[in-house]
Amino acid sequence: MTPDKPPLPQLFKGIALFTPGGDLIYCIDPSKQGRWHLHLCATLQEILDLPEPPHFLVPCYTATIDHWLDPRTQQIRTFAEAYPVVMRYQPVLNAIFGTGDLVWQSAPWQEGLCDRMVLTSYRSSFPQLWEDHDLILRLDPTEAVLYYQETTAQQLQLDTQGYVLRLFIAGHSPGTERILENLHELLEKYLGQPYTLKVIDVFTHPELAEANQVTATPTLVKVWPQPIRRIAGNLEHADKILQMLGAKEKY
Repeated sequence: MTPDKPPLPQLFKGIALFTPGGDLIYCIDPSKQGRWHLHLCATLQEILDLPEPPHFLVPCYTATIDHWLDPRTQQIRTFAEAYPVVMRYQPVLNAIFGTGDLVWQSAPWQEGLCDRMVLTSYRSSFPQLWEDHDLILRLDPTEAVLYYQETTAQQLQLDTQGYVLRLFIAGHSPGTERILENLHELLEKYLGQPYTLKVIDVFTHPELAEANQVTATPTLVKVWPQPIRRIAGNLEHADKILQMLGAKEKY
C-alpha cells in the first residue's frame, strides 16, 4: 500500500515504528515536542485490535530522523538512525521521509531490552504484530490521541487475562538481575494466575516513566487488575508486594 505523502516541512523530527511482520506506522512532527512512541504504539493497538499498546517494540523496531538547522552555518542537517532489525527498510524510510538515497546509521542494539528471545515471547499474545497487513500509515499530529492512560477498564477486562505488571528500572546491573530473579520466583510461587511482566528502563524510556507516574526506581506497577497500584524502592519484602497485588492471603 502506497502512503499518502503530504508536503514535508523543512525542519521536523520523524519517528517510524515497524512491527515484526513488516507493517509501518510513522509520524512527522515539525514541533519536535510530541511523545510519539506512545502515540504510535497506541494507534497500533487500536487499528490491529491488540490487548494493549505494544511498547515492547520500542526501541528495537524504531527508526528516527531529525532535520535541524545548524545555527553556525544556517544549513539544514540530517541525523537518521535505525535499529538493526529495521535497517533493511532504508528504501521505505527514505521514501516516507523524502531523504533520497540517504544511508541511515545503525543504532546500538539494546541488550536486555532488545533480546530476540524476549521479543519473540510476546508472539502468542500479540500474533497480529507478526502478520503482514501491508500497512504504511502516517499519523497526523493534529489527530493523535494518547490512549496509553485512557484504556478503559472494560476493554482491559475483555482483552486481558491474569496480571499485567511493569517493572521500572534505571539501567541494567547485577542488582537489577537479582530483583528480576526474586520477583519471578515470588510471582511463580504465590500469584496463582497468569501474568505479564515487562521491564522498562527509565533511562531509555523516560516518557513511559512519566506516563506511569514513576519518580523512583525500582518501581513495580500493577496495571491490571484494577485499581492500578505501585510499589517503589525496596522490592525484597514479599509480603508488601503480594499485598499490593491483592494476593497476600496466598503468602
